[in-house]
Amino acid sequence: MDHFDVVVVGARVAGASTAMLLARSGMRVALLDRERYGTDTVSTHALMRAGVLQLSRWSLLPAVADAGTPAIRRTKFHYAHGQSVDVEIRPSPGVPALYAPRRFLLDRLLVDAAAEAGAAILPQHAVTSLLHDGDRVAGVRARDPQGRERRLRAQVTVGADGLRSTVATASGAPVCRQGRTSGAVLYRYFAGLETAGYEWAYGDRAAAGLIPTNDGQTCVFVGTSPQRMRTLRRRSGGEGAFRALLGQACAELPERVATAVPVSRIHGWAGIPGHVRQSWGEGWALVGDAGYFKDPITSHGITDGLRDAELLVDALLSSLSGLVPEREALGCYQATRDRLSLRLFAATEAVAAYDWDPDDIRHLVREVSASMGEEVEHLQGRHMAHAVP
Repeated sequence: MDHFDVVVVGARVAGASTAMLLARSGMRVALLDRERYGTDTVSTHALMRAGVLQLSRWSLLPAVADAGTPAIRRTKFHYAHGQSVDVEIRPSPGVPALYAPRRFLLDRLLVDAAAEAGAAILPQHAVTSLLHDGDRVAGVRARDPQGRERRLRAQVTVGADGLRSTVATASGAPVCRQGRTSGAVLYRYFAGLETAGYEWAYGDRAAAGLIPTNDGQTCVFVGTSPQRMRTLRRRSGGEGAFRALLGQACAELPERVATAVPVSRIHGWAGIPGHVRQSWGEGWALVGDAGYFKDPITSHGITDGLRDAELLVDALLSSLSGLVPEREALGCYQATRDRLSLRLFAATEAVAAYDWDPDDIRHLVREVSASMGEEVEHLQGRHMAHAVP
């Protein structure tokens, strides 16, 4: 049986970041994932300012840029009736620009950083159940790539294993807030598509996004309500639905995208309502989508994962060192996460309803931006406080 301070289940953005930061602080950490190392996953890719700030603080942003991830210095919003708004992304400390790395690049970078810091990396290990000491979670049982059972004991088990989290289910984590809306998405990668940077479009019950990423490619997505997506796909298939929604989001986009070269098939996402879970208990904690998920229309999931990993690690280090009781430390983690999240959660719910008119969506976009500003202000203040001798 293996013994660790912390076992982290799930090696995507939130889990790999948590393991890396714990290992850098001297904790004995195991990082498990049911998938192979370096696989891709569904993602909108876009990092917002707070996410870039975290990678910069962790000395990982240069590797993102060196991998050829384009720097995003402008955002363009397309609204109904051909109206557009350009916004300059002004550099700030730790945030020279925005970036949208492919997930196989970003996740691998974070896992490698965790391994370099001393974490034990265990790909293709599927967690089957939790270990317990009385009522306290004490680690996990997992199946290794050969199908053998492996037991890993830990003082704390972190579930970073996504929407259908095994750790959340097995620990009985209750849902504190349940979302009511969700959007269905189609997306595809194109080469040779000129963009102004990030581009977001909001039209007739449809939205679209253009997100420049690695290898000269642009991720193009379209979204609408699940019911409408099903109707469009039944009528004209995935290709027809993609083209129709692109034009309904912004009339100029179909012609622009038609000049580019598709380099992937169309991928789909059926849509799942958001949730906020109770994210800690005796010997366990949740981070990333396992604890808090909202519709991807506001492209904030990666940034949430990076932010919450650091908030959780602060709490775990305080608790494991004996400075703060576990209940107090993890309760503070959830309270801070919720304070920074719930305003954006509510705005995302409204956008994902796809029932807005032109005035509504402009207000909602401003609300999303304001919510992100609060988050950056908190993180910048936190790092400045830690830098004071």
